Amino acid sequence: MTKAIPVLAGLLGAGLAGNGVFMLTAPEAWYFAVPGVTTTGPFNQHFLRDIGLIFVLIGSGFAYGAARPGPRSLLWTLGAVWLSGHALFHFWEVAVGICGPEVLPRDFPSVTLPALIAVALSVWSFRHADH
Repeated sequence: MTKAIPVLAGLLGAGLAGNGVFMLTAPEAWYFAVPGVTTTGPFNQHFLRDIGLIFVLIGSGFAYGAARPGPRSLLWTLGAVWLSGHALFHFWEVAVGICGPEVLPRDFPSVTLPALIAVALSVWSFRHADH
């Protein structure tokens, strides 16, 4: 199991970074390709590229931490904090009536699940860090 965790983190990192690269290089295509995004507001190329940079940064942190145990806990925790905040924001939008609850299952694979995986990776990294 211990060897599988960095592989999972590397896969998460590659997926997040890949999403970010897609957002940076083809923001309009990304906007129309991702289910539900068009219902969140009008297309904004600048905003999508800003968020794309965040995804590339976080994804790179997970991938780098998968290969380098030293900074792993810090990198994975920072990524988990942003991803968790993003997921909680989606729940908040439902709670205040901006979106209906039907968006939560739709968003789960791309929003909530990565946050849960990131938190689990962060907890694991602290438990297995050399102290």
